[in-house]
Amino acid sequence: MFDKVLIANRGEIALRVLRACKELGIKTVAVHSQIDRDLKHVRLADETVCIGPNPSPKSYLNIPAIISAMEITDSVAVHPGYGFLAENADFAEQVQRSGFVFIGPDPDVIRLMGDKVSAIAAMKKAGVPTVPGSDGPLPDDRERCQEIAKRIGYPVIIKAAAGGGGRGMRVVHTEAALINAIQLTKSEAKNAFGDDTVYMEKFLTNPRHVEVQVMSDGQGNAVHLYDRDCSLQRRHQKVLEEAPAPGIPDAVREACYASCVKACIDIGYKGAGTFEFLYEDERFYFIEMNTRIQVEHPVTEMVTGIDLIKEQISVCAGNKLSIKQEDIVLKGHAFECRINAEDPKTFMPCPGKINTFHSPGGLGIRVDSHIYGGYSVPPNYDSMIAKVISYGDDREIALKRMRNALDEIVVDGIRTNIPLQKELVRDAGFAKGGVNIHYLEKKLEANK
Repeated sequence: MFDKVLIANRGEIALRVLRACKELGIKTVAVHSQIDRDLKHVRLADETVCIGPNPSPKSYLNIPAIISAMEITDSVAVHPGYGFLAENADFAEQVQRSGFVFIGPDPDVIRLMGDKVSAIAAMKKAGVPTVPGSDGPLPDDRERCQEIAKRIGYPVIIKAAAGGGGRGMRVVHTEAALINAIQLTKSEAKNAFGDDTVYMEKFLTNPRHVEVQVMSDGQGNAVHLYDRDCSLQRRHQKVLEEAPAPGIPDAVREACYASCVKACIDIGYKGAGTFEFLYEDERFYFIEMNTRIQVEHPVTEMVTGIDLIKEQISVCAGNKLSIKQEDIVLKGHAFECRINAEDPKTFMPCPGKINTFHSPGGLGIRVDSHIYGGYSVPPNYDSMIAKVISYGDDREIALKRMRNALDEIVVDGIRTNIPLQKELVRDAGFAKGGVNIHYLEKKLEANK
């Protein structure tokens, strides 16, 4: 196992990684920007290094500063968390070239799965179900693009190969609008990602967002840890997640799980990963793979009893998986509500000082958060300040416990989206299970 791990992140995920390292007996190094000196994990780490001023490019995205911090602290490995440099193949490569270990897959695998076109090709080869599409980048030939769209069937969606986070996508309903949409998406992709490669897929009208958690050791062993439903989204950003996804036939699930495990072995995947799918009419359609730990990983931990971060660290230290598929038993149900420092109506970020923070409790409640009374939420980073997770023997009990937890939590001094989360967990449609990815935005529009 590693002697010392540098945590190249901030907030709740940095604290989560630190706790896992402590359980494994690993010393920790916290890097931080100037404004993040008072983060909880910075206070708890064995060593700390300030790596720059507050804007991310000068701190958490500053690769030379992070590698220098590893050198001066004699760190052995780096855990990137999620966001920032977590899926940056160049960072992973520079870490390895500098003689350290990147806690995640190899750079080539990150690149393979980071490019949507190559990822889809690899998934098709492994037998993972994919959305009907252009089977590669769109050509410059207008007539060929029109032929592809006609074969797929309208509506279609144009996507940037290097896109992500809901950017670089455009839905097209008619042939008349196709060429203009392609040109606009290519231009947007070039500006946002430095790569104007785009491809085309069938646009599913009312899908759900369902994802499969996997763990693989890069030594020919891989397992799945069932699925999660992340369909409650606003502007392609997840708001509330649950595990397992309700209302999916077992045979359909199992076939999808098997293909994901096979894909991990085929591409030599190492670490924790998530296959994201659109699900409609009892069919899964692969959209992308996240080559890192996910924000919503706690719901999977709650229903399987497996610490994903510890297992991720272990396999990246060169160990074989400590778990076999038959060891992973799905039990109960779990929800996660993301608590953001934002206005619940306008969704504008609301940084500021937290006067009082009261964490909810009770049977089946878990809170992952870095905040505390007197902590000031900075304006420089993502607005998520906490994750409230509930667990129960079944979906109904887990949902009731989440309602209670949201009634108990107190974050005084700033505005948060807690009122919206309270409304969502009491929504009749959501309570039935199986809402699609458009449900929340339609609900918000109706409430205006």
